[in-house]
Amino acid sequence: MPRVLSVFAETFPLHSPFRISRGTKTAAEVVTVMISEDGVIGRGEGVPYPRYGESVDSAIAVIEGLRSAIERGADRHEIMQSMPAGSARNAVDCALWDLELRQGGGDVAAALDLPVPLAPIVTAMTVGLDTAENMARAAAALAAAPLLKVKVDRRDPASLMRAVRAAAPKARMIVDPNESWTIDEVRDLQQLMIELKIDLLEQPLPADADCDLVGFRSAIPIAADEAVHVATDLDALPDGYGVVNIKLDKTGGLTAALELAAAARQRGLGVMTGCMICSSLSIAPAWAVAAKSDFVDLDGPLWLAEDRSGGVRGANGLLSPPQPGFWGGI
Repeated sequence: MPRVLSVFAETFPLHSPFRISRGTKTAAEVVTVMISEDGVIGRGEGVPYPRYGESVDSAIAVIEGLRSAIERGADRHEIMQSMPAGSARNAVDCALWDLELRQGGGDVAAALDLPVPLAPIVTAMTVGLDTAENMARAAAALAAAPLLKVKVDRRDPASLMRAVRAAAPKARMIVDPNESWTIDEVRDLQQLMIELKIDLLEQPLPADADCDLVGFRSAIPIAADEAVHVATDLDALPDGYGVVNIKLDKTGGLTAALELAAAARQRGLGVMTGCMICSSLSIAPAWAVAAKSDFVDLDGPLWLAEDRSGGVRGANGLLSPPQPGFWGGI
């Protein structure tokens, strides 16, 4: 039977609003790809991100533009050359991974030398941007989690960080300003972050201003998120960064994410695996990178009112893998 591509939008409402410095989300808007061949179906998901000039409609249009090539049998490496990095390529790449593994009777764990069976991993649990009082309340509810990710902006981040730390004194902590700080604020908040035992500061500066980090030696490791999408971006990365946050929706799929992880390690950089607000269909392929990462932030599906059937499960900051057969043989 010939290969057939299906691509469509899906919406997953959240159980509560997700707030960061750039705005608030109440639903995950995703693009789902299904590629069927000889009765076997591979699935993938992408989350278009306005920060990168993407929308659901534009992502679907990019995929439709490659329909003939995909249905003719283009493999992942051809897609890498034909589609730009981003959520559209992510959905197609991950669907092709799933299809290949199902056709071959294998699984991604064996293909990528991951532990079998896959064990639960510690994921950051996000405390969304809000008032100090509300963030403290949210942190208290998550205090048993080993790792928290705290969203802040320029409006008194010190008070927000203090409130969360007081409510969750034992948790490791990532602080994420989502590009809202200046280099002066990074400097001025160094001592406080040391006192609060912050483990990681994620993308504090706008990506187009990260040249301010050249030569900067932070007491808190700084992770590049918006500043790095694919492996070639590392060539221009300022030396003030010590960690790279890998998201499949930025790299354009698992294939490119694995390349970025290997390149980052070769440069002595730490690796973090992140995600957008998404369903478990985005998390399953990201697990292949997360299993060997220093930091993991894959709580996207835990914000959904209802996830896909058979997806990941979370409890007290531990994320359990999807049910067998959900994606890629895992």
